[in-house]
Amino acid sequence: MAIDSAVAAPPITPTDTGQRNSGPLSNRLASIFRYDLPASIVVFLVALPLSLGIAVASGAPVAAGLIAAVIGGVVAGTLGGSPLQVSGPAAGLTVVVAESINQFGWRITTFIVVAAGVLQILFGLSRIARAALAVAPVVVHAMLAGIGITIALQQIHVLLGGSSHSSAWNNISELPSQLMSVHGGDAFIGAVVIAIMLGWRYVPAKLRAVPGPLVAVFTGTVLSLVLPTGAERIVLNGSMFDAIGLPQMPSGNWSAVAMMVLTVALIASVESLLSAVAVDKMHSGSRTNFDRELIGQGSANVISGLIGGLPITGVIVRSATNVQAGARTRASTVLHGFWILVFSVALVGLIQQIPKSALAGLLIVIGIQLVKLAHIKMARRTGDLLIYAVTVVGVVFGNLLEGVIIGLALAFGLLLWRVVRVAVVAEPIPGLDRWVITIDGSCTFLALPKLSAEFVKVPAGLDVTVEMTVDFLDHAAFEAIDEWARHQESGGGTVDFVEIGSARMAHATAGPPARGFGRAVAEEIFGPWRGGDNAADSMTSGIAAHHRRPAQVVGPHLDDLRDRQDPDTFFLTCADSRVMPNVITNSGPGDMFTVRNVGNLVPASGDASVEAALVFALQVLNVGSIVVCGHSSCGAMHSLNSGDSAGPGIDPWLAHANPSLERFHAGHPVAAAAQAAGFSAVDQLSMVNVAVQLETLLAHPAVRAAVAERGATVSGLFFDIAGARVIEITVDGIAHIDDTVRRPAPELV
Repeated sequence: MAIDSAVAAPPITPTDTGQRNSGPLSNRLASIFRYDLPASIVVFLVALPLSLGIAVASGAPVAAGLIAAVIGGVVAGTLGGSPLQVSGPAAGLTVVVAESINQFGWRITTFIVVAAGVLQILFGLSRIARAALAVAPVVVHAMLAGIGITIALQQIHVLLGGSSHSSAWNNISELPSQLMSVHGGDAFIGAVVIAIMLGWRYVPAKLRAVPGPLVAVFTGTVLSLVLPTGAERIVLNGSMFDAIGLPQMPSGNWSAVAMMVLTVALIASVESLLSAVAVDKMHSGSRTNFDRELIGQGSANVISGLIGGLPITGVIVRSATNVQAGARTRASTVLHGFWILVFSVALVGLIQQIPKSALAGLLIVIGIQLVKLAHIKMARRTGDLLIYAVTVVGVVFGNLLEGVIIGLALAFGLLLWRVVRVAVVAEPIPGLDRWVITIDGSCTFLALPKLSAEFVKVPAGLDVTVEMTVDFLDHAAFEAIDEWARHQESGGGTVDFVEIGSARMAHATAGPPARGFGRAVAEEIFGPWRGGDNAADSMTSGIAAHHRRPAQVVGPHLDDLRDRQDPDTFFLTCADSRVMPNVITNSGPGDMFTVRNVGNLVPASGDASVEAALVFALQVLNVGSIVVCGHSSCGAMHSLNSGDSAGPGIDPWLAHANPSLERFHAGHPVAAAAQAAGFSAVDQLSMVNVAVQLETLLAHPAVRAAVAERGATVSGLFFDIAGARVIEITVDGIAHIDDTVRRPAPELV
């Protein structure tokens, strides 16, 4: 995305962004004057020096940066699909524009900007905007880093009093001679700007309300005026209106022009869309309409190119500043463009006092900050460091489009290798006359050489266990495995398949290969037993299925628990077959000491079973958590609520739940909360029953001792079977358990 600085703003949540179009006109105007007007001034102060610096770094007329800033604010701000995004000239296209000017000249470059804008509008009208987001983040990060390095290599020469060269290699090779002929005044001004930019984050917060780039350039300009530095200054012939000029049509070399148009359009589109995504994470108002955003960006580029401006993209730092400053509507973006227009017309003489070295220092810091250590570390952790390095080298020493294409090609190749690779290992089992072959990954025809190499290691006539953790199995791989298994069995051996993955040998010829899904796996593990006409046959079939799959998964863990148990929770729940304690708590073997009875009851007296289990869990196993879990559509609670007899063997047991029924009829607060949430009377009683059991437990001497001495906790749950949802129950209310993982917003680049 387009970058002016690497300062990443924290997420901010405006309170009324979502209602900005509601209410009478007077309220909207009041909101604009209160929020958007001050924010627009802050954004203007940030955008002005950066627009000048980007124009100088591109080799374009200085006024072209101001024209682009005005058009980006007014046109893209009005027509774009991201209300709080601020657009303008950006560092991300500096290298491309410089190359275009060097190859075609400035007037033809403005024609390229117009054509790229038309192409962006076509992108938006064709509704393919989101497809531009299908770019590997590591390539985007590397592209920005390459741009940053290129900008820094160019501007170091300007800072030292010279001029930048056409290529990164020339900038590097000529740097020693430039250091030998350094201009002290320019270097001093540039160093001051760099020091202020790098140190501005450490000044008091009240001072940081003034944008650092503005302070740095202002200080450098003042020093150049009061000290005899002899620094070279910006040359601006006339006002911004004097710089307006129509583009020139190319006279030939149309293939190169078309490639440059496509490069500008693609980079500007991707940067704008990624910037809009980042801005959306910073506020809670309306989300970006990506197709409209491309139409707005394209329209701005058409107009900017027609009147002699630089290409325009969405810019994350200006946008972040806009949100931080409290902007509520797109009026802030439009007004910031208006302030730049006023400044450029009325104060053109002030612009010409700015030293080039001051803008060079500003751009060097911007370039360096585009190379983020966090991105390099992330690429290293994710195995994408090679992609990052190759893309950076391609952008710096080739050109931006070549670097990105090489990076994307490498990323795609690495992705293909990761997706289709499969690990196959054949080895003997020590002490047994048996071999085991493990196959892990996506098993396709590309795996045939590896499968064959491992199969030939297995001696003929031996027994073999084939453990398959495979999520994709095509016909070629199935045929190779099946043919080898038949050959092994024909020699007197046996081949047992243990299929842990979702893709199965038995399904390989039933239809086209498809990647397995978690739901199918869950149905196989937790679904009803299959394979017989009676219960005994069904259980036998289920045990056989357990040996083929789940036993292989939990076996190693159970082996560690064979001599001891160390649960952390005493879990009391109903005997209902639909309640699955380990599933609804996402726990494994050995995690919970579970007791089940009809109605999940804790009798105050008269039942030794629950008492013995509770005391054993607290005093022998030292569990730290005690949980009571009820559930919806409970038969015990239904009988209790209706008053009907459940049978001579059940009624005495349900008598232990009479206190729960009494509290329910007395208006227990849990019942009121459950009723407000839309639960039936039986489910309300089930929740009250959990709350009453919690009270009983809290009064138990062993529980009181565990709470006081070890900080043990007592809590209640309610399993809503229809939705497979778990609700928390307390002694006086209910609460939804939030199952969403709140992750920090990704770092803005």
